[in-house]
Amino acid sequence: MNNKELIELAASAAKNSYSPYSHFRVGAALLCDDGSVYLGCNIENSAYSATVCAERTAIFKAISDGKRGFQKIAVVGGEDGLLEKQCAPCGVCLQVMSEHCDASNFVVLLADNEGIHEYTLGEMLPYAFKK
Repeated sequence: MNNKELIELAASAAKNSYSPYSHFRVGAALLCDDGSVYLGCNIENSAYSATVCAERTAIFKAISDGKRGFQKIAVVGGEDGLLEKQCAPCGVCLQVMSEHCDASNFVVLLADNEGIHEYTLGEMLPYAFKK
């Protein structure tokens, strides 16, 4: 699966977002080592701390299906145009990724009007908490 296809899947996942409070839809598409793809969207709650981000939704769905190897994740989000600007994962999502993905090989794809941008997890979270 190429990066453009993964970004498009993330954008389609954002359509399922439940975001009545922020009106900020986020979608994620997680590519597993075996080629399977898991989609996630943000799901808000009026008690904001109970909100779950799209990235964690996709990762937790994959893990609950027994997947353990991940290659990359595409993340898009926004209020109007999903690809208007980059929508980087929050610190909690990056920390979850660091628990389940290799920092030097796992790729985070972000898109905007300029195109698709590729980062390693290590670039996005250079000082991840590890036990």
